[in-house]
Amino acid sequence: MKIAIGNDHAAVEMKQEIKAYLEELGHEVTDYGTNSNESCNYPEVGEKVGRVVAAGEADCGVLICGTGVGISIAANKVPGIRAAVCSETTTARLVKEHNNANIIAFGARIVGIETAKDIVKAYLDAEFLGGRHQTRIDMISEIEK
Repeated sequence: MKIAIGNDHAAVEMKQEIKAYLEELGHEVTDYGTNSNESCNYPEVGEKVGRVVAAGEADCGVLICGTGVGISIAANKVPGIRAAVCSETTTARLVKEHNNANIIAFGARIVGIETAKDIVKAYLDAEFLGGRHQTRIDMISEIEK
């Protein structure tokens, strides 16, 4: 699977560990984040990963900032993106099964690295359930128009 990953200055170390973890799982990872602890603008990274995923250049995305919130809000401004902040594995699984989220986000200041790995694994192992959930996804798509 092709995965786009992005981060801001608050999440450099976590991004590097999550990227390595994804590669260990056999995924192709493209990094759109910063490798510097110097302050940067998370909306630019969120938008970039959102556009890459929306264009089909990546199958899904992983975004990490201090809380996961700001960077996911930016990604969600890109039509076709359903980015969800996850702080534990149940939400990570359900956002894929019910919402067909194509980007997950979490906060380097909120979760530890092992929890972050578990979140990523739960999300990647889950499958969209379709059915009544697809009806709701279609409704969300209509809002974007």
